[in-house]
Amino acid sequence: MNLEELKYPIGHENIPKKITSKNIEDWIFVLEKFPQNLELLVKDLSDNQIDTPYRDGGWTIRQVVHHCYDSHHNSYTRFKWSLTEDKPVIKVYFEERWAELHDSKFAPVFLSIDALKALHNKWVYLLKGLSKSDLENIFVHPSNNEEISLKENICIYAWHCNHHFAHIEQLMTRKGWQK
Repeated sequence: MNLEELKYPIGHENIPKKITSKNIEDWIFVLEKFPQNLELLVKDLSDNQIDTPYRDGGWTIRQVVHHCYDSHHNSYTRFKWSLTEDKPVIKVYFEERWAELHDSKFAPVFLSIDALKALHNKWVYLLKGLSKSDLENIFVHPSNNEEISLKENICIYAWHCNHHFAHIEQLMTRKGWQK
C-alpha cells in the first residue's frame, strides 16, 4: 500500500451536493453502530498490538481510539452550538497535540470506547430529533471561514468513523491479527 492509501484507506470525505433524508439516515446509523463496532474490533488486542502505529509515522491504535472520542466530543459540542447560536464560530483544537497527551498515549482504550458509547447514544438521540430546518443550521470554521451545515457535519463524522475504523482494521489485516 502506498502512503495515501494508508492515510486514507476509504478515500477522502465526499459530501454529496444534494444530501437526502436517506443519506442522513444512513450516516446516523454509522454513528449509532460505531462504538460497538470499534469495541468488537479491538477488544482482543494485546497492549503491544494496541500500541502499534497503523502506519509508519502514524498514531497507534490507542491514539486513534482516544482521538475518535476527542474529535466526536468536539463535534457534538459544535452541533449544540449550532442549534443554540446563530452561525457560531467554533473553537478548533490541535488534534495532533491532543494525541500526544498522556491519556491519549497511555490510557486504556476502553475508557474512550465507553465514553464513545455514551456520547454516540446521546448524539444519535439528538440527531434523530432534528428537523429539516435544524439540519440547515451552520457553524463557521475559523481557519478558512468555511460554513458547515449540520447535515454536512453528519456526513463528515460518519466518514470519520469509517476512516479510523479502516485504519485499525487494515493494520490488523496486514499483521494477520484478524480472527
